[in-house]
Amino acid sequence: MMTKEEAWRMLNEAELVCTPDQVEQAIGRLGDEIAARLHERFPLVLCVMNGALYFCGKLLPHLRFPLTLDYVHCSRYGEGIDGREIRWKVPPPAHVKGRAVLVLDDILDEGHTLAAIKARVLELGAVSCDIAVLTEKQTGRPKPVQADFVGLEVPDRFVFGCGLDAYGLWRNLPAIYALKA
Repeated sequence: MMTKEEAWRMLNEAELVCTPDQVEQAIGRLGDEIAARLHERFPLVLCVMNGALYFCGKLLPHLRFPLTLDYVHCSRYGEGIDGREIRWKVPPPAHVKGRAVLVLDDILDEGHTLAAIKARVLELGAVSCDIAVLTEKQTGRPKPVQADFVGLEVPDRFVFGCGLDAYGLWRNLPAIYALKA
């Protein structure tokens, strides 16, 4: 476990990638884009825990139309670092059937987790499944899923803040940082 001093050192040595103003502007823009597409659809919004909690909380006030809210919780890592198998802690709920679904996540990185969530939601009978991410990492590699709504593009580095964590820390920051290279 990282000490408080190590956590502060990590933040102090990190590079600022997106300012709080840039994050807020991106979330406002996403709210407008999502509303334009989904305002008549009465969507079920699924927050991907834990990373999308910050994004979801900031975005919901911009979605000025009726919706329902729920969450999913899955991981590709668990206690290991192999990142291969999806482990469902809370799978998509059965009431996605017949609904337009909007999945919210903090980042589209390699895309495997979001692809699995979208596939499961559609298997359960959702009529559509849109994906909105606060950030998309510019990896230069193909991804198995594309986001329908992207707030900010971030470099192919380990980023944290605004729901994204570094070693379980700093999800609470209002800006996005990259770890020291």
